[in-house]
Amino acid sequence: MQEIEKTLRSRCAELINNGTCDKVIAWDRGEFFYDNSPATFACADCAQKLVYDCFCGANLSKYLIQYAKEGKTAVLLKPCDTYSFNQLLTEHRISRENIYVIGVGCDGMVDIDKIRAMGIKGITAVKEDGEDLVVSTLYGEKTVKKADCLLEKCVSCKSKKHYVFDELIPEADGEDVKENGRFDMVEKLEAMTAEERFEFWQEQLSKCIRCNACRNACPACTCRKCVFDNPHSGVASKANADSFEEKMFHIVRAFHVAGRCTDCGECSRVCPQNIPLHLLNRKFIKEINEFYGEYQAGETADQRGPLVNYTTEDAEPTAVSDRGDN
Repeated sequence: MQEIEKTLRSRCAELINNGTCDKVIAWDRGEFFYDNSPATFACADCAQKLVYDCFCGANLSKYLIQYAKEGKTAVLLKPCDTYSFNQLLTEHRISRENIYVIGVGCDGMVDIDKIRAMGIKGITAVKEDGEDLVVSTLYGEKTVKKADCLLEKCVSCKSKKHYVFDELIPEADGEDVKENGRFDMVEKLEAMTAEERFEFWQEQLSKCIRCNACRNACPACTCRKCVFDNPHSGVASKANADSFEEKMFHIVRAFHVAGRCTDCGECSRVCPQNIPLHLLNRKFIKEINEFYGEYQAGETADQRGPLVNYTTEDAEPTAVSDRGDN
């Protein structure tokens, strides 16, 4: 990715210099080499500091809501991020004429915790080498398969194809991924008894510390005033006072984004407790596909989601009970 990074720096600096854009939303180096974070670059020299490597997992589309209100903003979007971008356009959260989209190629982003889980300690750097990762440590180098270290959302990648862009870097675009197994775990949960499923989610959601990272990173959570921040809502608690509140926050949020979630995986990626929150959303996506036909939120910027678009073929209220789901 070093060549792509070099090209991106040069191109973003050029866009600012020639007045095409006022600023660029990209990734900047964090405190650690694996902690690249969303950042705004407002001058050509600043753009030389942007990074693009296998630790740029963050979906930048949501940051456009706040930072692309005035002038022209360039943004770097990976293929999966373009779904979120289109969904934000559909919901009129961003203005297309204010944004210049640079689609960046992506072969999957890396999860540093998966490398650590292999027993590798004292990690000082990670570099890509074809299908491998060369991990530099205080004790020497180790080589691991990149496929074994991908972020969860990259394990079940939906597409290498950008669904919106003004230019591509590199110029060649990818294709959709047909067999990604993203519903495998959902089906495993569906096969459990109701008691087993409850125990699974009780264990997972009991880890929640209500940091709101999932909500804050989610491109579908764009309410100006969240119900959980409204002191008059009755649900504005900032801590999980009991097991009910542990589940309420995440279940309400999953219902809120149903039919709008693009399955970008940001909720699980940013969770400090490693709760697989994306599984709640994937359950809704799977149900919507079964009841209303295959649907991918954000595939285009002008589509109406199944839950806000009435047709005479809509599933009847008895569909779930007839099917015998718990």
